[in-house]
Amino acid sequence: MVNWQVTEVTIYCDAVDDEVTIQVYKDGSVKCTGYGNYGEPSRDAINLLKKKSKQLKRQLKCEGLECNRVLQYKNNLLSQEAGKGCSE
Repeated sequence: MVNWQVTEVTIYCDAVDDEVTIQVYKDGSVKCTGYGNYGEPSRDAINLLKKKSKQLKRQLKCEGLECNRVLQYKNNLLSQEAGKGCSE
């Protein structure tokens, strides 16, 4: 990943029962579409999560940008990048 600026992955997030895209930038900052849709929810998003929660019979809630899915992807990516730098 020479001179990369951003990388992303789309995963299923069981915290919101939806697919989300996680973006990691070279400076270590992150964005998650799940957080954009469910983390700072509108009234529609709150109602959707309540409906999904009722159907699944479990509580759904976005865990924010510090959730383990975001952090795991970011840490794996940055550790791979650091490992490549040592071998060059």
